[in-house]
Amino acid sequence: VSLALMASTSLAPILPPHSLKALVHQWLTEDSPSFDYGGLVVGDKREEAWLLCKSRGVLSGCPFFQAVFDELDCSVEWLRKEGETIEPSQGSPCCAAKIKGRARSLLLGERVALNTLCRSSGISSAARKLREIADQAGWKGEIAGTRKTTPGFRLVEKYALLVGGVSTHRYDLSSMIMLKDNHIWSVGSIKGAVEQARQVGGFALKIEVECRSLGEAIEAASAGAEVVMLDNFKPHDLHKTAAEVKQRFPHVILEASGGIVESNIQDYFSSNVDVISLGSLTQGYPVVDFSMKIRKHSV
Repeated sequence: VSLALMASTSLAPILPPHSLKALVHQWLTEDSPSFDYGGLVVGDKREEAWLLCKSRGVLSGCPFFQAVFDELDCSVEWLRKEGETIEPSQGSPCCAAKIKGRARSLLLGERVALNTLCRSSGISSAARKLREIADQAGWKGEIAGTRKTTPGFRLVEKYALLVGGVSTHRYDLSSMIMLKDNHIWSVGSIKGAVEQARQVGGFALKIEVECRSLGEAIEAASAGAEVVMLDNFKPHDLHKTAAEVKQRFPHVILEASGGIVESNIQDYFSSNVDVISLGSLTQGYPVVDFSMKIRKHSV
């Protein structure tokens, strides 16, 4: 995933409309399962609200924000483009969008829409920073997230990774066959686990094996795994092991994972490492601060 592509391409079409609608319905039902008391207070008066960005970050999650207000029969006029880095100007919030609709509908969608936008933008901002570090270092491999996502929020978090310019990794258990330590221990061997996985995955699914030593990596590649994860290796050991595996199996994709964060990711860059994955991109990420304010002189 390149930053140039993110700057020139809208990613919204990747999101199935039925999935968006189902998520929005679930979120709104969670936030207002019965009476909307505040909605009664403000009623159906037509109002305009501004989406204000109060901290620097990458604008991300616009389709989810839009879908919330589409469901509530409100209109959204975007003033900034998804994927763009926005920030307050001289301490004043930046207006990213204008939302028009009935007062009770605006307030019914406010928190749900902001939750998705703040979190998506936070992930995209963190992802963008890592991609820029890799580009500045001249590393041509892929940075990826993991399956360590928030239950029920995976679509947003995986989408945010793409907006930030990194890869999602596999979306779910059905997207790629990954054989981890527990799979191997249960079956008894890497070779046996790969053979069983190949019987059901066939040609359509790659097989990745989590390895903790050079011997395991060689066994996985020899058994036909397309992707070998070098898990929890120290940088020095990673580079040495990756070079040996690539020399014997040049077409195998090598992934580094485990203990990698923004502050040490450069230590893992290597021409022999194709992918670096980080769970921190979707765990404990900082959010971008947005708020939504109804204008005092509304239209």
